[in-house]
Amino acid sequence: MRSWSELRLFRIAAIGALVAALGLAGCGRKSGLDPPPAAVTDPAIAAEPAAGPDIVVGPDGRPMAPAVAPKRSTPIDWLLN
Repeated sequence: MRSWSELRLFRIAAIGALVAALGLAGCGRKSGLDPPPAAVTDPAIAAEPAAGPDIVVGPDGRPMAPAVAPKRSTPIDWLLN
């Protein structure tokens, strides 16, 4: 039979491993999936501009930059940056 101190150490190690695994589960590239190597795109579809938001024109006739939401951060962002 194991002593209480051994069980406590095992529990602390298991919790630490779980926290580390969950913390690193969100790590990765900040982009979409890569296309398969043999992906062939239709040139007609690739040449069409992507449907984006409407362009807002300011009072001076120049296009205005879209409003940007504040950047959200998490406690483990230092791992990614």
